[in-house]
Amino acid sequence: MSTSSADIPLLYRLFFLYIEPLSALVGSYFAAGQPTAYLTYLAPTPAGALAAQAPPTATLVSLYQLSNLYLLFALNEHLVLSSTRARGVWRALLFGLLVADLGHLATMVPVAQEKGFAAVFLRFWGWNAMEWGSVGFVYAGAAMRSAFLLGVGLGREGKAKSE
Repeated sequence: MSTSSADIPLLYRLFFLYIEPLSALVGSYFAAGQPTAYLTYLAPTPAGALAAQAPPTATLVSLYQLSNLYLLFALNEHLVLSSTRARGVWRALLFGLLVADLGHLATMVPVAQEKGFAAVFLRFWGWNAMEWGSVGFVYAGAAMRSAFLLGVGLGREGKAKSE
């Protein structure tokens, strides 16, 4: 029996089809359209601020490539998940994105080495906008993906098998 996307609980549909792709589009815009602001938020240290004033070509190319990947992330998540009724496809895509979440958190290690690991990964009350996006929102996405993959809220069928 085919599982319709309507069988996916509303919270998952809202988050994975709209909220997270929109967030990725915002990240894409800032990485490519506002690279100086992006870098300033990313590393709010004197060295980071200096680098953000006149980013070298290699940094700009990296930001444009990052922007492209955020765009790919947004399109893949929204278009693939909104076009299928198979929970197995949802599970496969969300597993890949969960792996990417862990990789994204690992990219914050250099900032954590400067500011302290607790400051970057735990002390949310001190986070700037970039840390909320690069850590806090990634925690939320990873939690949502983990919950889906564990079958939370999917009923007995969601825990037992993926279609």
